[in-house]
Amino acid sequence: MAVIKSVDAKSVLDSRKEKTVYVSVKTDVGVFGASSPNGKSKGKYEARSYVKSLEEDIKMLKKFSAYFSSEKIEKFDDLRRVEDIVDRQIGANTLFALESAILKALAKEKKKEIWKLINPKAMRFPRLVGNCIGGGKHSKGINSRKPDFQEFLLIPNMKSVKENWEKNKKLKEEARYLLKIHDKKFEGKKNDEDAWNTSMNEKEVFDVLKELNIPFGTDVAASSFFKRKKYSYENPMLKRTEEEQFEYVSNLIKNFGLFYIEDPFDEEDFENFAKLLKKFQNSLIVGDDLTVTNYKRLERAIKEKSINAIIVKPNQTGSLLEVQKVCELALKNNIKIIFSHRSGETGETILADLAFGFGADFFKCGITGKEREAKIKRLIQIEKSFKN
Repeated sequence: MAVIKSVDAKSVLDSRKEKTVYVSVKTDVGVFGASSPNGKSKGKYEARSYVKSLEEDIKMLKKFSAYFSSEKIEKFDDLRRVEDIVDRQIGANTLFALESAILKALAKEKKKEIWKLINPKAMRFPRLVGNCIGGGKHSKGINSRKPDFQEFLLIPNMKSVKENWEKNKKLKEEARYLLKIHDKKFEGKKNDEDAWNTSMNEKEVFDVLKELNIPFGTDVAASSFFKRKKYSYENPMLKRTEEEQFEYVSNLIKNFGLFYIEDPFDEEDFENFAKLLKKFQNSLIVGDDLTVTNYKRLERAIKEKSINAIIVKPNQTGSLLEVQKVCELALKNNIKIIFSHRSGETGETILADLAFGFGADFFKCGITGKEREAKIKRLIQIEKSFKN
């Protein structure tokens, strides 16, 4: 049983050198801390990162410190007590960091791995989804030219997490070599998520990825360039109607054999997601901005048959109990679960424990960059513990 003595918070810098929150919890067995990542490409329906501001959240949490002193946390479900105390007084980033720190304390107290607090019977390891080439909001591109789609993803299917990671690192280097050949402006630079910056458009990038002979996919992040009922592309400059976007995306899936396609339409467009899923049942049609780790949004997506896979980003909701509900609903309805990092990351590794504990099918966490590698290494560590 973890008895919370006090709670503290401060700001730290994420991988983009932007401020994020770090929460520490003091218990009988020590002080435990956790940080939250920051998202840049955010869905409209995400919970607010902070109620007013990061600084206000920190003040609020310090005010609440005394209220926690009588709380005893014995199991994962006891996070409900914490949520009752801070009810809507802190934002999703702060709540996620707080609950993560508490789980670390409880795990130490019980001499267990964090994932065992969620599901001691967890056995299945998620398949890695690695961001290899970048575009959209996460990239500066080259001379203002970049793909309109946000991420170009490699999804190997080897026997272990470790082998998948080794494969992704090798393929990322191969992609660099191919980009040098195909993109005369390529400078070997990387974006927010440590993916390659390119001046090419999405079709040209898919041509490169095809040469790698690996299942691959993309995060379109279509909401980020959907304006006045048109998809406004910049590379090359053109506007597509909703019908034209559907045709374009369909042709890309068909012509390039895309295994994975995330947010191909605006975050309000459940209908076109459903049409696409009906047409391409063997591809993963993934909701992120559409569903934002939100139980009601997922319920609607299931009802309308809009997706067969969902991105889970714990700090989109903050509450790990809500994350649990979302995962249970997805599992019950045969929706694949993809636990995901954010573009502004920290060295926090709890995402790996959450992904494994909640039964994720995929783990989307980049390929390189120390903050992302820390999470993949934690997943490999969990995998190793099964082999010993």
